[in-house]
Amino acid sequence: MAAQTSTTGSDGFTAEERAAMKERAAELRAEGRKGAKRADGLQAVLDRIAQMEPEDRALAERVHVTVTAAAPDLAPKTWYGMPAYANEDGKIVVFFQDSGKFNYRYSTLGFQDTANLDDGDLWPVAYALQKWSPEVEKRVVALVRAAIS
Repeated sequence: MAAQTSTTGSDGFTAEERAAMKERAAELRAEGRKGAKRADGLQAVLDRIAQMEPEDRALAERVHVTVTAAAPDLAPKTWYGMPAYANEDGKIVVFFQDSGKFNYRYSTLGFQDTANLDDGDLWPVAYALQKWSPEVEKRVVALVRAAIS
């Protein structure tokens, strides 16, 4: 999904995307306890993303949109203060760590041991992320889909 800058002033969520996320959170809360827990996780992720510096926030927003579209069954929640996405057992599969969290020179897209990325005896579980592009989005979608397969 290409970032739209006409309504945000950044490469982040559009006003329409923000409204849709708020509506979805309300729908989840209306579903009852399980839906409320998921809505609270979504809100915590959105709040954490909103606290990030502009460049990190733009990346985190794109990661959020991409992960939730590629793996709608993963539940957003925070994990050690980072946006993360958990499987139905509540175990983290994928997370985003903004560069400002530990003053790194890049943000990180990481996967936990629940991710199905195994490739022999050695495989990457974290990726440096500096800029968003269609190529990056395509790679993230492929990784997330593999992780939940």
